[in-house]
Amino acid sequence: MFNTGVFNYVNVMQKTMDATAMRSEVILNNMANVNTPGYKRKDIRFETELKHAFARASQDTVDARVKNLDLEALTPKTYTDYEELSYRYDGNNVDINNENAILAEVQTKYNALMDLINSDFASMRAAMQ
Repeated sequence: MFNTGVFNYVNVMQKTMDATAMRSEVILNNMANVNTPGYKRKDIRFETELKHAFARASQDTVDARVKNLDLEALTPKTYTDYEELSYRYDGNNVDINNENAILAEVQTKYNALMDLINSDFASMRAAMQ
């Protein structure tokens, strides 16, 4: 991560991209275990933590909130989703159609974040020239 104020937003986007990539891996693992008896679906909790971190920041402006975020404290957490539920008699609760839809959403978010970061660096490059 960059340690200058110019990159505050980039640092948050990078942290979000890391969490998004981790979520993609977890979703792919769910898909790989769709036929494993007793397997319970896993997911990542990050966006909620990020929202809470923004809400805890008492500054008036978004810039100040982003600047004062403790990015080291924002770590994606894996949890078992609907542990008590199962869709089948074997105890597995993975729905492949749901996983495919979530994976598409995750990939879209990741690509959008990548586009935003590229755009930010293109703007900085243009300003330096």
